[in-house]
Amino acid sequence: MTEPTTLFEKIWRRHAILEREDGTTLLSIDRHLCHEGSFHAFDKLRAQGRRVRRPDLTVAIADHYVSTDAPETGNQDPSRREVIERLTTNTSEMGVRLYGVGAPEQGIVHVVGPEQGITLPGLLLVCGDSHTATHGALGCLAFGIGASEVAHVLATQTLWQKKPKTLRVTIDGPLGPGVSAKDVILHLISVIGANGATGYMIEYAGSTIREMSIEGRMTICNMSIEAGGRAGLIAPDDKTFDYLRDRRYAPKDTEWERAVEDWRSLSSDPGARFDREVSVDARDIAPSITWGTSPEEAMAITGHVPDPARENDPSRQAALTATLDYMGLTPGEALTDVVVDRVFIGSCTNARIEDLRAAAAVAKGRAAKVIAIVVPGSTPIKLQAEAEGLDQIFIDAGFEWRATGCSMCVGMNGDLTPPGERCASTSNRNFKGRQGPGSRTHLMSPAMAAAAAVTGRLTDVRNLIGEA
Repeated sequence: MTEPTTLFEKIWRRHAILEREDGTTLLSIDRHLCHEGSFHAFDKLRAQGRRVRRPDLTVAIADHYVSTDAPETGNQDPSRREVIERLTTNTSEMGVRLYGVGAPEQGIVHVVGPEQGITLPGLLLVCGDSHTATHGALGCLAFGIGASEVAHVLATQTLWQKKPKTLRVTIDGPLGPGVSAKDVILHLISVIGANGATGYMIEYAGSTIREMSIEGRMTICNMSIEAGGRAGLIAPDDKTFDYLRDRRYAPKDTEWERAVEDWRSLSSDPGARFDREVSVDARDIAPSITWGTSPEEAMAITGHVPDPARENDPSRQAALTATLDYMGLTPGEALTDVVVDRVFIGSCTNARIEDLRAAAAVAKGRAAKVIAIVVPGSTPIKLQAEAEGLDQIFIDAGFEWRATGCSMCVGMNGDLTPPGERCASTSNRNFKGRQGPGSRTHLMSPAMAAAAAVTGRLTDVRNLIGEA
């Protein structure tokens, strides 16, 4: 009899080549995704006279520097356009598949991977981007790596890694009206903290996760990093298989049947031991937003801005005062009284068709009171949304309908929140300057962001959908 094993351990063992005495393991990498920021790694290979070891297992995607307002050129700014062009040159020279500007598959790297069937259960996937954890929603062990590690993977298709500890987060119960996957992960981070999962690989389990769509699971896994986790992972099930069936690079015919048979074994065994366990009751979760400059600084939209005077710890009091000063918030102020300047609906967290449908349902028949932009996560999603008429709903409501890309999530492509302005955003990070120098970011779900757009302030979406 073998000892009960976690899903993480099963995938890790499949990819372990050898282990050092200090516990660091050399892993075989199945898929490597690159974006424009990988030019440092390509330069390193070129300087060493090396080639990409497995170009057939490497996919490059233009997203971070791509302008959503000028997709034909890549970007209006020559310096940003040059970075995109370097990706084109590097991939062409090294024989790597590229979904670049104008390609029918182009989009955000963590949207394109699952959409094209590049992401599959049981694989080990890496990318030079922290939100690679997104792919764990399909039962794929996926995590971000640094620039030197990107070069190592390109050259060897292997990677040295120290095995993380395991944390199982069990979320049970039905979600209430207006509550989405984004609210679930924001609530979890507010409970365990932005460092609550540092050193851990998170496996999500429980009835709430099982009932959640694949797109919702991607949102959950995407923000595992904001809790400090190394990766997020969800066991594949029939929803996973239905999502992947007939995807471009998914197995076909008899190979599909064999693959599904194997994928069904990818779950934690009953009795498998985790280093840590956390449980969350979904009935405690309300539509939520962040109020500060860390994802852990989140609360229900019905809450009030914290008061530093109530803090006993002087250092905590000073930190909270500084946060409120940066965010331009008043202690005790109702969150629903906070006026916003602009809205961003997009990013690898919330730019899939399900997200756009949720936002459009709120925007329909209403009018935006502030600048609001909608950025689909990929070209196929953009075309699907347009076929469903979602683009026209947004346009009629005064929202801008943009091309695909990371856009205002990362603030390196020209889409910025001006200094001192407040943005209601569906992205994943709200630290100082994330969306531009001096920008103030509140994270929330697509429906909540749309509600902020049509009211001009942070708003409980339940008041607009008749569920308050």
